[in-house]
Amino acid sequence: MSIELPTADDTVAFGESLGRTLRAGDVVLLAGPLGAGKTVLTRGIAAGLGVSGRVSSPTFVIARVHPAGERGVALVHVDAYRLGGDLAQLDDLDLDTDLESAAVVVEWGEGSAERLSSDHLVVRIDRRPDDVRELTLEPHGSWVERVPELVG
Repeated sequence: MSIELPTADDTVAFGESLGRTLRAGDVVLLAGPLGAGKTVLTRGIAAGLGVSGRVSSPTFVIARVHPAGERGVALVHVDAYRLGGDLAQLDDLDLDTDLESAAVVVEWGEGSAERLSSDHLVVRIDRRPDDVRELTLEPHGSWVERVPELVG
């Protein structure tokens, strides 16, 4: 399923929609080249979840926890770029423990973070030369039923 998002504001708005549907234990993997809009989408997800804290790329800290708001679901925002596919380092983050109370969004996690849960959503983001972002949603597990409600 593909979605076109003409502006960065549209990307944030879609993220908010996605964030409102997230619950503790959800895993979302964001894939796309540098500058595609992964962190912009995560800002929207954070707004939809109602978590606190400024959302920025966690490249240098690898993972950032945003405490839960009124909905009671925290956000763990991970940037797996610097891990370079090193699964031992991913294990060291104890993300499976965070799944009890948080939704986990992993930038650059495809190929390693899927093992956190067979129930995950891959969001591929491509940014065209005209700056329109094209999102492709690849649902796994319960997301197969949830995605149509998200975009419907």
